[in-house]
Amino acid sequence: MSEAATVEPSNWFGRLAAFVLHHRKRVMIGWLVIFIAGGAAAGKVQSRLSVDFSLPGQPGWETAKQLTHLYGPNGTTGITSIAVMRTPDGATAASQSAALGKVGPAIDKLIPHTRVIDYANTHDQRFIGKDGRTTIALIFTPAPQSFSDNPTDNLKQAVAASLPGWTTGITGEQQLSSGGDSNGPGVFAETLLGGGGALIVLAFVFASLLALIPILVAAVSILTTLLIVLGLTTFTEVSFIVLFLVALVGLGLAIDYSLLLVTRWREEREHGLDNHSAVIRACETAGRTVAVSGLTVAIGLLALIVLPVPGLRSVGIGGVLIPVVSTVVVLTLLPAVLGGIGPRADWPRLRHEVAASKPWTRWAHGVVKQRWAGAGVALVILGVMLSPVFGLKVGETSVQALAKTGDAHQSFVNLTSQGISPGVLTPLEVLTKTADAPKVLQALKATPGVSSASLAQGAVANNQGYSDIVVVPTVVTANSKTLAPVRAVQATVKQFPGVIGVAGDGPVQQDYIHAVYGSFPLMFSIIALLSFLLLARAFRSLLLALKAVVLNVVSMAATFGFLTWFWQSGHGSNAVFGVQPTGAITFWIPLMVFAFLFGLSMDYEVFILSRIREEYDAQPDEGGTNGAVVRGLGRTGRLVTSAALILFLAFSALASGPETDIKVLGTGLGVGILLDATIVRALLVPALMSLMGRWNWWLPTPLARILRVEPNPVAEPAPA
Repeated sequence: MSEAATVEPSNWFGRLAAFVLHHRKRVMIGWLVIFIAGGAAAGKVQSRLSVDFSLPGQPGWETAKQLTHLYGPNGTTGITSIAVMRTPDGATAASQSAALGKVGPAIDKLIPHTRVIDYANTHDQRFIGKDGRTTIALIFTPAPQSFSDNPTDNLKQAVAASLPGWTTGITGEQQLSSGGDSNGPGVFAETLLGGGGALIVLAFVFASLLALIPILVAAVSILTTLLIVLGLTTFTEVSFIVLFLVALVGLGLAIDYSLLLVTRWREEREHGLDNHSAVIRACETAGRTVAVSGLTVAIGLLALIVLPVPGLRSVGIGGVLIPVVSTVVVLTLLPAVLGGIGPRADWPRLRHEVAASKPWTRWAHGVVKQRWAGAGVALVILGVMLSPVFGLKVGETSVQALAKTGDAHQSFVNLTSQGISPGVLTPLEVLTKTADAPKVLQALKATPGVSSASLAQGAVANNQGYSDIVVVPTVVTANSKTLAPVRAVQATVKQFPGVIGVAGDGPVQQDYIHAVYGSFPLMFSIIALLSFLLLARAFRSLLLALKAVVLNVVSMAATFGFLTWFWQSGHGSNAVFGVQPTGAITFWIPLMVFAFLFGLSMDYEVFILSRIREEYDAQPDEGGTNGAVVRGLGRTGRLVTSAALILFLAFSALASGPETDIKVLGTGLGVGILLDATIVRALLVPALMSLMGRWNWWLPTPLARILRVEPNPVAEPAPA
């Protein structure tokens, strides 16, 4: 083409780009206004998010709701903390019952609707340690109204003030999970950390000031999404998890999509198109790929709405905004920027896109030539990584993996060293009619796996003809391996018709496993079917779409295997993060990893196969399928690995947070992205495509009619 060659839009994406270029200044002003509004909204979002993990209709949760109705917004729908108190020298805990009785009212002044179960209102010797001076109190506080709520400081203040001269401390699962506080780098700092790493990668890829443009696009995308999330919170509850995902997944996605479009724009300019024509051609090709990629990510998240858990549904609704907004910003703001300052920003232009990457072209040639060996090596690696997944346990993080330093940890050590059961971290509450309470209490005390069962006096345990018996198991009931005491308690109370139900962490674990994972087949079927249809239409191929879905499942199984090996069994978690083996993977993490990773990893399949399909359609005689694979991977290999590295850095920033569960989520997503972009997409996919040959492009007529595209015959020219 000549230096000033121009093109006319040939599809919807090209026409959109032409419209944006024609109204470039208005588009940029519009996004500037939204950016400013999003910046103003960002500071308000965190306080509006919820930490709701309710399970409507499940027995443990329904019992907890009835406890809330009787005793206020506390108990198993809230937070259970443990006050650990040691008397001054010369005094025993049993002789200080009157002093201990002041703790509950003192806490209730600072945190209304709080219940305290202790020696003072139960006279149960199991609340006192073997030294006679150490005693505990179970504190049931209301559920936090937002992610930033933390009752620990108020509890410390109230307990210390009501017991002058005593040694006091607060512990519990929430306190141990973050070292006793909520301090950490914070979402804003994590985003800056991920953005800094992405900028380094972009500087390497572009070797020009263009590296700054994807960062700008990501900033607009993130703040726009937060603005919409803030609006959603006025109509429905949105989980706190959405904040982390908007900031870091939004960062990675917006940068990845920008990277794809800007790279194609540079390539078209290198081929002789003028600037506006290059923008249009890039949007017609790479822009279409961005739209397909955004849809695949959105499908994975939208499938969360089939789960009977309002909190996870809100993650699906809020999370789907991330790819949608990123796609819209990339297809509108980015063409406007490139159409204006793009050529000037491409300075000093040390890297050119006129030819495919030589290293990646050589790699693709090698994979095609040794396709059997390449496929075999990739499958062996995936098989090794996948094997631990059969030992995966779903539950809560074990106590050993929680904080090892700080006040919360020291208080926990103090109570266990005095012979008090660690099961106080996960007490059970048995709601029963008051008339049956004495018999139920005696039966529970004799139940295997129960350390103590107590019935407090007064309104903290008895109300409206009902009583709440607090049961402390012998172990922390955190996962399926440690739920034996829960099952034993449930079996014991079945013989008493006056028992309403059993609530607590253990029963809720059972409820989640039943409700969430019972719905998983439906969730997977929706994601797999919609993804298959979308990809079959995009690639005009039956086998390429089917292969993409199957390889995604294998890739995610390998990721879950890594999480099992690294976190659950502890092969590396202590060395890298200073965290002991978790013993289980928290119940919501596999769902989150699946929903996000299914779409995110499919991005790279779309990036690569879209270009291979384009090369095959443009030059079917140049080596057939093998030639298209070599040319397509030569063009997209560096882009895909760079995009994966950017997302990996974003998820590494996520894993830097103080919460163990967030670390597990971050490492799962990060490792899954790297594994998928290297072993699967750069090795296994091209090897399998070379093996399938002309069958890659087969699309039978009935399916083609459903998808409203042209069918593909099973034929291809012989390689040149």
